[in-house]
Amino acid sequence: MPLTPDQLAEIEAARATPRLTLRAVSEGMEAELYRAHPVLDHGFVRVIDYMGDDAAIVQAARVSYGAGTKHVSNDEGLIRYLMRHWHSTPFEMCELKLHVKLPVFVARQWIRHRTANVNEYSARYSILDREFYIPAPEQLAAQSTVNNQGRGAVLAGEEAARVLALLKSDAGQMYDHYEAMLSTEGQQGLARELARMNLPMNIYTQWYWKVDLHNLFHFLRLRADAHAQYEIRVYADCIARMVAAWVPLAFRAFEDYRMGGVTLSSKAIDCLKRRLKGEVVTAETSGMSKGEWREFCEVWG
Repeated sequence: MPLTPDQLAEIEAARATPRLTLRAVSEGMEAELYRAHPVLDHGFVRVIDYMGDDAAIVQAARVSYGAGTKHVSNDEGLIRYLMRHWHSTPFEMCELKLHVKLPVFVARQWIRHRTANVNEYSARYSILDREFYIPAPEQLAAQSTVNNQGRGAVLAGEEAARVLALLKSDAGQMYDHYEAMLSTEGQQGLARELARMNLPMNIYTQWYWKVDLHNLFHFLRLRADAHAQYEIRVYADCIARMVAAWVPLAFRAFEDYRMGGVTLSSKAIDCLKRRLKGEVVTAETSGMSKGEWREFCEVWG
């Protein structure tokens, strides 16, 4: 189950006792506080705390840049200016702390973003639950033949059934052995910090993850992208919806300039200018590599 009865009771108790504050408050994020949003088969994401809002970004920018931003007539315009020109420090004034339950292999991919504070559930001190991520049938795919990091066609029929059976039986057997090694019935039992090494990568772990908005946007730009691995992308999509409620002006600018925008190299800009003048530009005359030309054509046709 995503949440235990004790955790659900804790959430309800926290939401039932609101407190007055002089801090900046985001009404959108207040609605999200503590609530757990299910992800995958046993995972979740929930907001534990946050600091700042759209106004905090504007406040920091005006302190930082002073008279240089006075021509910007409104907060949204300033935030879009900051995003458009890749300013980072004003967005660092906002922070978010999440409680996330996720498969270990997703956590190992996630932790590569080394710009957050993390405290993970310790299997040295506690015993992990018998909970494993088992992909839905539509997520069982073969290796892509064109992308070494991607998926190809979805498995079907007997092949899909065979893979699912292996995933379930292997995870169950490893956990059975984990429990057996920990057993103290008539014997000492293996230390938890050693027994954990036999657990599968699809077992669930939990952590608290605290990050500023600038680095969170970087995480979302990579992990909420359509090309990201599905299992981490669904977490990123869930977080993105929370961020949109928290800092709507900043999130709209992020969607426009980062998620929906395109960065052009000097060669790509030159090709685009030549095309606008009516010149026929080919892969051979573009000055680009095959990969660069393919990506250019995907955007500009």
